[in-house]
Amino acid sequence: MAFFELHPQEWEALSLSLKVAASALAGSLPVAVLAGYGLARWRFPGHGLLNALIHMPLVMPPVVTGYVLLILFGPVGPVGKFLEQTFGLSFAFNWTGAALAAGVMAFPLLVHPIRLAFEAVDPKLEEASTSLGASGLVTFAVVTFPLALPGVLGGAVLAFAKAMGEFGATITFVSNIPGETRTLALALYTATQTPSGDVIAFRLTFIAAAVALCALLLSEFLARHLRRRIGAADD
Repeated sequence: MAFFELHPQEWEALSLSLKVAASALAGSLPVAVLAGYGLARWRFPGHGLLNALIHMPLVMPPVVTGYVLLILFGPVGPVGKFLEQTFGLSFAFNWTGAALAAGVMAFPLLVHPIRLAFEAVDPKLEEASTSLGASGLVTFAVVTFPLALPGVLGGAVLAFAKAMGEFGATITFVSNIPGETRTLALALYTATQTPSGDVIAFRLTFIAAAVALCALLLSEFLARHLRRRIGAADD
């Protein structure tokens, strides 16, 4: 059982990873729902460009994304300097920066299934709702979003898992500071650079895999439950 006994630094990295991933998901989910709905339902100039920009973090090296974040949100970056002077928010070399980097990297994995879920909703159901006098916002809240909820949930779990394992953009933007920005992935990397860190690295690998598996199983369970509820409501 000694193998599964985490050191305080490992508990710290695990708890920080969970906090970073949860914060990244909470911050990006509302934007992703809006982006997914807009891409699915609206046609406007620059539609393809917006879709490409959203998915760029998937094809760019994560280090490039981290460097761009450092330029924009760093202490002397235009956005970072404004936020720090105006609201006291600091991202560079801070756990909040790790959450920002994780959220940016996970955003495409969140938007894509949400868009597909909205596209799968029959527009005739929305038209029927509006024809009965419901506003567009009410129709979205009581018809569109509940029907798309399984896709939203699936995207949320994928984004959470991606944020948990984010490495390249995080280490470039906020470095590898113990207790502040050293997430599970960075702790694993640190262990591989230590001559006696093989056991720690294997233990952290096992933990990361277990957390990811539990998240995916929970997503599948909830998605099936929601589909059954939607099917029962349709009947």
